[in-house]
Amino acid sequence: MSARILIVDDLFPNVKLLETKLSLEYFDVLAAMNGPDALAICEKGLCDLVLLDVMMPGMDGFEVCRRLKSNPNTAHLPVVMVTALDQPSDRLRGLDAGADDFLTKPIDDTALFTRVRSLVRLKAVTDELRSRAMASRDFGMGDPLALAAAETGLDASILLVEDRPGSADRLAAALGQHHTLTVEGDPHKALVLATEGAFDLALVSLDLQGFDGLRLCSQLRSLDRTRTMPVMMIAETHDRARVTRGLEFGVHDYLMRPVDRNELVARVRTQVRRRRFSDTLRGAVQASMELAITDGLTGLHNRRYLDSHLGALFREATLRNRPVAALMLDIDRFKTINDTFGHEAGDEVLKAFADRVRTHTRGIDIVARYGGEEIVIILPDAEAEGAYGIAERIRERIEAVPFAIQRDTRTVSVTVSIGVSWRRPADASPADMLKRADVALYRAKSAGRNRVEAAAA
Repeated sequence: MSARILIVDDLFPNVKLLETKLSLEYFDVLAAMNGPDALAICEKGLCDLVLLDVMMPGMDGFEVCRRLKSNPNTAHLPVVMVTALDQPSDRLRGLDAGADDFLTKPIDDTALFTRVRSLVRLKAVTDELRSRAMASRDFGMGDPLALAAAETGLDASILLVEDRPGSADRLAAALGQHHTLTVEGDPHKALVLATEGAFDLALVSLDLQGFDGLRLCSQLRSLDRTRTMPVMMIAETHDRARVTRGLEFGVHDYLMRPVDRNELVARVRTQVRRRRFSDTLRGAVQASMELAITDGLTGLHNRRYLDSHLGALFREATLRNRPVAALMLDIDRFKTINDTFGHEAGDEVLKAFADRVRTHTRGIDIVARYGGEEIVIILPDAEAEGAYGIAERIRERIEAVPFAIQRDTRTVSVTVSIGVSWRRPADASPADMLKRADVALYRAKSAGRNRVEAAAA
């Protein structure tokens, strides 16, 4: 996978060394010699990952990382800090600033390429979510990037897979202050727990007794229910080859024993924050999709949804010679309700009207607000007689119970007129069927309202 890598280092020889290594692996490379230039490049969206030197004059790498991660426009960028410092306190400081990982000089090529490829894969997924989530701003839902970037990464539900009681106790003690832990020593039971639970992260020991922990990591990454859950490996120093293998197939991070308590807490928080960042974007995408096809007042599908789905449904019915019917409903004298009680009361009636209509339809039916107080119901596999019966039940239900308005302080009687039609062999499109339903609705209105009329034979 190719990507654009930004190298940030004030020493030109360091930049050239990394540039040569990455270019040979077919990455595109950019360079910045100081923090402000790096921030400007990232702000313009010109890179996919940042290799950031810690020791720079003026604005050091910690500050650059902190600014990148606090800016909603750049918080999604993976940042790998490159440093000659190898003390746990230095790593903790970088993780607290939001760094996704560390590489220690002199840089091991295998570690460099493995981490870069792993983080680039994760960013590719996040980029897709970001581009789709931005559409939610068009629906007045606020800025999903700012909301996602504000995530703290605390109060997570964590699955710890560790069969050494002493190690499990130490890890639980370190994480229990900020998170809720479930400890399971049996990898088979752990897999079941992971698929049935709602964990924010899984910590897996690679050296489980009689079982390859890396296989469990692979299973967690491949199953639908756990694919988006971050997985972290806990490995012995002699297990670097397996760690590299895990990162290659999608494990998110790792810790080497003996595990530093502070680094454990910081890395877990980073992974949880990243997962929730993606979940927030994914939620914004889902919400924007629902808003795009849903009427905001009634919660029914809107005209756009009806138009986009009815054609395919009608063609399928025609191809298979299956029946399909349409009901067109219109609240009687709705303008009088608005004029007498106000538009807020009219909205209350429309919402309750939609709810009652919905209770008399099936999951396969399309129920859409057609415009104003009109609702269209499309009934797949419904013959003329059955469609008429459904329409009559809806009419009776609307008339039977008055509608509460003005926050349940008053009620108003409401009736509905309904036109019924069905697909005919000569119909060129669903518009022909809908037009007959509209004509039938007009006849119901003209004949005194509060009635059902079927399309003329």
